[in-house]
Amino acid sequence: MQNEINIPIILDAVRKIGNSFLKDYKQNSIPQSMNELLKQLEDIDTLCLASLKEDLSLEFPNTPWHIGDEFDTDSQRNPSQEYEYWLCDAMDGAIQYLQQMPGWTINLVLIRGGKPFFSVIYDPLANEMFWAKEGEGAFMNGNALKLSFKTDLAIMLAVFEYGHQDKSNNNLNEKIGSTVSKLLDNFGIVRNYGPHGLQLAYVGAGRIDLFIQEDLDTYNWIAGLMIAREAGAEILTADGNPWKWGSESLLVAGKSITEKYLSIKS
Repeated sequence: MQNEINIPIILDAVRKIGNSFLKDYKQNSIPQSMNELLKQLEDIDTLCLASLKEDLSLEFPNTPWHIGDEFDTDSQRNPSQEYEYWLCDAMDGAIQYLQQMPGWTINLVLIRGGKPFFSVIYDPLANEMFWAKEGEGAFMNGNALKLSFKTDLAIMLAVFEYGHQDKSNNNLNEKIGSTVSKLLDNFGIVRNYGPHGLQLAYVGAGRIDLFIQEDLDTYNWIAGLMIAREAGAEILTADGNPWKWGSESLLVAGKSITEKYLSIKS
């Protein structure tokens, strides 16, 4: 198995399909029924996957493809048994795209040995390409990413997210509410933006100071958490333990900021 990969080919493939979606952005009517919504989401997945498979088939002829279905809670608890495969979130933030709002990206991750080896997140609206390779750092449009170095919580931007798993019988709504209250009580700026992976890449870029989520959302996280990690961020669970595939919460920030957050009394 080759350690070196042709990064420009991967980036070009992701940029191509992202720019294709950009041409059609706001050109279709906003879905007004569940059937319309599901059909348009399916069309996005089909078009994105077909384009990426075609453009990467020569370079990776034997690498299988998996769709990261964030609605499938059980499948997110463990990586596939295959040594190498592509994990594709065809469009992170597809709801924003269909609602004609910013905040949608193309995310792609190469998994090796049960962990991300290479990941890319492309934001066509901003023309920003974030990517990272294991042990080699994280970049945006060719520039190395740098974490926030703020020390004052009053000027920090914290974001919270939530996934699609059932929250009716596991106290998740209460836990999420408690976490949001903790952020509001202690951080100067608190937001919920939408595309999970892009927000994690923004942690790596120093645009967001802290990201936290209180439920299982591996497929939405995996591309962005690798970029944040390679930029130097700590990847933890919400209670401060090391994050691993299948963990049911995520806390990402620079070490000094995670320490500040974890020291706050609930």
